[in-house]
Amino acid sequence: MQKLFEAEYEGNYIKVRNTWFNGEQLYVNDELQDENLGLAFRSTLYGRIKASEKPKVIKVTLGGNIKMNCSIFVDHEPLDVYLVK
Repeated sequence: MQKLFEAEYEGNYIKVRNTWFNGEQLYVNDELQDENLGLAFRSTLYGRIKASEKPKVIKVTLGGNIKMNCSIFVDHEPLDVYLVK
């Protein structure tokens, strides 16, 4: 089973893919930035958005018992996250 979450920040596209057996991956503008392999009930991923002055830090938290939830933060500010699939 796979879940795909997406968010957008200042023209940058953030995707988080969660699968039962292949773990979680964080993509920024279709570039893989972090991954956790295997089965986990809670996970944290980190990435960066390359900005003109200084990079912006992305933090993703995944977790849940019955339903998988995903939160995405850019420099500690939460983004609206959409479940795609």
